[in-house]
Amino acid sequence: MINCNNAYERIFKRFDEDSDRKLSPSELRHFLETIGEEQLLMEEAHESMDSDGDGLLGLEEFMGWMEREIKLGNEERKMEELREAFRMYVMEGSECITPKSLKRMLSRLGQSTSLEDCCVMIGEFYVNGDGVLSFDEFTLKML
Repeated sequence: MINCNNAYERIFKRFDEDSDRKLSPSELRHFLETIGEEQLLMEEAHESMDSDGDGLLGLEEFMGWMEREIKLGNEERKMEELREAFRMYVMEGSECITPKSLKRMLSRLGQSTSLEDCCVMIGEFYVNGDGVLSFDEFTLKML
């Protein structure tokens, strides 16, 4: 397994051009440009990472930011996977999983289920009592 701290330290050292163990705004800009970030994000990133307010980023500040960014990326990836799964169960033109669309998808997966059983399944998870499953309700169930 890769040690993330070592990887972050290697990245940090790569962009610490003057080897002072701190990233200046210009060194951070170079790093963020390399990974394709926009100028506005660069300024916000520097302010949010500079926990001691010295205008420079130490290795610990950089590593903390990298860990937060990776966690955020993982959460975004998980939500996109949930959206894709949800779309598989939604009929064209609808924004919800209905008993009919659930039955259709389960049938495609080789599971024969009655419409009544699909109503019961959806009823176990919907929140607002409308008889269909919205993306938010689906997400609550899946997380």
